[in-house]
Amino acid sequence: MRVPRIVLAAPASGAGKTSIVTGLLAALRARGLAVSPHKVGPDYIDPGYHALAAGRPGRNLDPWLVGEERIGPLFLHGALTPRRADIAVIEGVMGLFDGHATRPGFGSTAHVATLLAAPVVLVVDARAAGRSVAATVHGFRAFDPRVRIGGVVLNQVGSARHAEILRAAMAEIAMPVLGVVRRRASLATPSRHLGLVPAAERAGAARDVVTELGAVAAADLDLDALLALAATAPDLPAEPWDPRAAVAGAGDSTGVGGAGAGAIVGAAATAAGPRPVVAVAGGPAFTFGYTELPELLIAAGADVAPFDPTVDEALPGGTSALVIGGGFPQVHAGALTANAALRTAVRAFAATGAPVAAECAGLLYLSSALDGAPMCGVLGEVAAAMTPRLTLGYREAAAATDSVLAPRGTVVRGHEFHRTATIPPAGGGAVRDSAPAWRWRDAAGAEIAEGFVRGGVHASYLHTHWAGMPGAASRFVAAARQARAVAA
Repeated sequence: MRVPRIVLAAPASGAGKTSIVTGLLAALRARGLAVSPHKVGPDYIDPGYHALAAGRPGRNLDPWLVGEERIGPLFLHGALTPRRADIAVIEGVMGLFDGHATRPGFGSTAHVATLLAAPVVLVVDARAAGRSVAATVHGFRAFDPRVRIGGVVLNQVGSARHAEILRAAMAEIAMPVLGVVRRRASLATPSRHLGLVPAAERAGAARDVVTELGAVAAADLDLDALLALAATAPDLPAEPWDPRAAVAGAGDSTGVGGAGAGAIVGAAATAAGPRPVVAVAGGPAFTFGYTELPELLIAAGADVAPFDPTVDEALPGGTSALVIGGGFPQVHAGALTANAALRTAVRAFAATGAPVAAECAGLLYLSSALDGAPMCGVLGEVAAAMTPRLTLGYREAAAATDSVLAPRGTVVRGHEFHRTATIPPAGGGAVRDSAPAWRWRDAAGAEIAEGFVRGGVHASYLHTHWAGMPGAASRFVAAARQARAVAA
């Protein structure tokens, strides 16, 4: 299947990829093109800006989380949903060849570009260099012959004379220049402890920046040349990923290995009767989530109802299950605490044994307090607090106990990304009536037990991509059906 596509990468983080990609998406959309935005890696924040610019969801492509075999199908699914895109633009992660720490190159932008047979445009931060930029670009072009670098965008260019020097250097190595972007302090996007401030938290300001980035891209990038390069991508020998087929084909395997979900998977996919309602937290405090998660829940037989814990005082009507993903509850702790009615409702809902899946920010929200601000208290006396230490990395984990997401022993792949830590009850020891959610080994080989399973609650710092463990959606929806039946 042929979809014109390009990957925008860089020699290192901080080169301005997100700004260039967001502007390119907006400029192409302004031309009347349907543009499909994608992001290499697990990052949740950049796709929010992509979605604003493209007018359709930003989607992640991460071989570690979903497996190499799903990259092409998931890409095609995004490029065809809600309608076929005229071009797909894929933003890379870190430097072009940076990937999994213990598997050189795995999960890197180069890896994904190769899996998609997509040409690469290298975004080069040229603010402190002249002719030497050519040596950098030449080295990247020669490093891996499987990666086709079709041109460069020169970013942070200081003057017309600087641009002339850089263009001459690119001509020496016969590298097409597809854009020259001058320095503009007004386009800086605010950051904090985990990266850019999510677009959903900036509302009108984010839209204004996207509009300005689109104008810059239209003026400074060679859109026709970029479209022509994207059109050189060959047919992709894959079928689009289909959430319904993923759920139906989950069989008895919930993750990348290990024990399966058994009969409960088939029960969810084929059960008759009213569809259970799965409430999914959103709003400014819970902005992290992969687009495929609600698609899988719907395919597994549920209705998805979004709600905002900062303002909504009750769960959506008929809620039978609850998903609380990642985000920045610490930034919005005041609003979350002030909404005592919803905190009480969540605590009462969890006490019924109904399924609750909480990741990272969701774990913090279910704790008793976050930096002293009262939260839901679903996890007993467990509290949470900000720390100076960033916990970041891919994990291969095994389910430590049976839960609403996976049977004990199921192997999954995920990632951690947080600056908070949970604080056990006074006196330490295990949390009453709970078991760890996951177990894995750290770089030194020591076993880590992480998260909490308590009744129908599964709360953990580990972020997972349910497209890489589609049996989880069926298992979760089956638990929601059972909870609804009990409530009836």
